Amino acid sequence: MKHIIQELEERRQRARMGGGEARIAAQHARGKLTARERLELLLDPNSFEEFDMFIEHSNKDFDADKTIIPSDGVVTGWGTINGRMTYVYAKDFTVFGGSLSETHAQKIVKIQDMAMRNGAPIIGLLDAGGARIQEGVSSLAGYGEVFKGNVLASGVVPQISAIMGPCAGGDVYSPAMTDFIFMVRDTSYMFITGPDVVKTVTQEDVTPEELGGAKVHTTKSAVADGSYENDVICMEEMRRLFDFLPLSNRDGVPRWETSDDAGRQELSLDTLVPENPNKPYDMKELILKVVDESDFFEIGEAFARNIITGFGRLEGGTVGFVANQPMVLAGVLDSDASRKAARFVRFCDCFNIPIVTFVDVPGFLPGVAQEHGGIIKHGAKLLFAYAEATTPKVTVITRKAYGGAYDVMASKHMRADVNYAWPSAQIAVMGAKGAVEIIFRNERGNKDAIAERTKEYEDRFLNPFIAASRGYIDDVIRPHSTRWRVTRALRMLKNKTVAEIWKKHDNIPL
Repeated sequence: MKHIIQELEERRQRARMGGGEARIAAQHARGKLTARERLELLLDPNSFEEFDMFIEHSNKDFDADKTIIPSDGVVTGWGTINGRMTYVYAKDFTVFGGSLSETHAQKIVKIQDMAMRNGAPIIGLLDAGGARIQEGVSSLAGYGEVFKGNVLASGVVPQISAIMGPCAGGDVYSPAMTDFIFMVRDTSYMFITGPDVVKTVTQEDVTPEELGGAKVHTTKSAVADGSYENDVICMEEMRRLFDFLPLSNRDGVPRWETSDDAGRQELSLDTLVPENPNKPYDMKELILKVVDESDFFEIGEAFARNIITGFGRLEGGTVGFVANQPMVLAGVLDSDASRKAARFVRFCDCFNIPIVTFVDVPGFLPGVAQEHGGIIKHGAKLLFAYAEATTPKVTVITRKAYGGAYDVMASKHMRADVNYAWPSAQIAVMGAKGAVEIIFRNERGNKDAIAERTKEYEDRFLNPFIAASRGYIDDVIRPHSTRWRVTRALRMLKNKTVAEIWKKHDNIPL
């Protein structure tokens, strides 16, 4: 028995060493941790249980059978984050460059299946060079199985991807179908075809960073939801995000102890909105003063900054926040903001996370570029997402809510449950100046008449009371009471159910 135990330990040690000391040293020299080191940071101490440590590939082509390393380039298993279970896989760049083989894929698919059966999230740490070319179609079939697992798990359990090195070719599509993607600056990149292929086909000279680095994907393509300085910070932030997420669609939102009084008043909010309707203010200040302990995890911070999306807590329970940001483009809705918010709203609805929407929107962004870029369809995505969502929805209009953007931003007409407005709210088809110039176009030459008409329009329409008189606003509230009123509304909605018309699924305007 003793020699068998010794052999077991030797085999475990060999597997833990991955590609060997030289390749581990090379990984560290690039500023990157190994797969197992990352998992140690991500998971609670001593909670990781590894599966399929001794798996080996079975390929014999191109002398592949002469190089066989246990675990076959990916570490899989389960563990806990602050005591809550999650399934994990981490690609090991020290073993065959983390490339995907048939058995490598089988390990990931096993984890996906277990996560769906047992109701726990999947976190994937990617650091790999794509398909293992020596395996040909077998590696492609493996990708297909992983992709299918991503699709089947969507809306069942949260899926998070962290790109911690190269992620190219078929490897990019699996994280693309997960709920959140995060990257590490300067050491990670994502692209379907690399710089060499781009140079051959299009004659463009581009570096990996310029083609698919963290800055590109967080600010331009919106493929990634955030980026971090190094592996350590990335793993810390993944733990923080995980604490906000339900384990599955069968699980309620997580609740954590908090000493922050739900009835806390923030008197500074009474002066947050400037007297001048064209002067901006920071909507994040409102969010931070409403959520428990000012703890807010923003999603997609660097992309479409005219809208804010992210997670906070009220009474210890997770809440999704969507808010127009007057500091950027006056908080206007454009194609990018609409797509970003729609995706976030749909995630929250998948897992019954309540949605709180703070509205200050002057309308949709006009212009040839927006129209040709499909703002009609992109704006419809956000409208569709809010209207189909059955999770509890509470809306607060802080200032402007003009035109179709009023409807789209979780209005009562989009099946929002509770709609509040601050006294500073302006709910109208458009601003006073534009409205008066259209309604009284025959008086444009008379400045005094136009000024009088503008004042009349402002007094008549630029307030929340017309909408309140028709039941579109449930109450006009004092800004300092926003936290308490929203919290009470969510208490009231905690057992919300919605009878749905049967359909196989909807057809969102993608």
